[in-house]
Amino acid sequence: MTERTWLITGVNSGFGRELTEQLLARGDRVVGTVRDPAKVKDLTDTHGDAFHAEVLDVTDTPAIHTVVNRAFAIAGRLDVVVSNAGYGLFGAAEELSDAQIDHIIATNLTGSIQVIRSALPHLRAQGGGRIIQISSYGGQVAFPGNSLYHATKWGIEGFAESVAQEVAGFGIGVTIVEPGGARTEFRYGSAQVADLLDVYDATPAHGFLAMLDPASAPAAGDPARMAARIIDSVEVEPAPLRLVLGSQALDTTLGTLRARMDGFERQRDLAVSTDHAPGE
Repeated sequence: MTERTWLITGVNSGFGRELTEQLLARGDRVVGTVRDPAKVKDLTDTHGDAFHAEVLDVTDTPAIHTVVNRAFAIAGRLDVVVSNAGYGLFGAAEELSDAQIDHIIATNLTGSIQVIRSALPHLRAQGGGRIIQISSYGGQVAFPGNSLYHATKWGIEGFAESVAQEVAGFGIGVTIVEPGGARTEFRYGSAQVADLLDVYDATPAHGFLAMLDPASAPAAGDPARMAARIIDSVEVEPAPLRLVLGSQALDTTLGTLRARMDGFERQRDLAVSTDHAPGE
């Protein structure tokens, strides 16, 4: 098993925390970012030089550049950069405030873009590495009451897929991870909800309330198993572009893509009708 050094954003909870604990247990080194270092004091105390915490709010672009540059300087080489920091925001589009919209875009989309951009010059200079972007199966499908969350995930997936093609020649692999529902704080702790309007109570836009109810059936996904599969993916060459985790996520994604393909196929005659005729 190859020992590696990782940079992971958002290691205080969820997948970031699970990845960090598993990596440290197997002997890898981790530079992890948090907004509150007290939340990872146990990792610092237990693992010494193997774990280094950096304070970072990914909505602060200059700070991202500073922290990523320092992480490479501290580690000497970073084999894997995991852009993980993010959260969920629920509510119909008109229920969301301007501030909520700006903040989730700054966190989930712009923050992820800037983490990757900051790492690329270092990865090129060292001759390669791996970028892992934590997305969601919500980067392929869409549900009511999740419009801005989907906007950030669909956006970061397009960015990461393009970057994967740009940097493959430098030995840099990019993997987009698309987990389904899992028993993490995303669903049961960190999720934010808009100021809801009664007019949407009987509509699909408020269907998410059942999912967020702690009394509802727990999510099927096991964060530990999901984190283990993410770690395993780094051994795969070439890097898998997408990694779907969870049977529900896979089934829903496949159904959505098949319906989308069917809709495109039915438009073939219409699409062709807009071309110049031969010889024109």
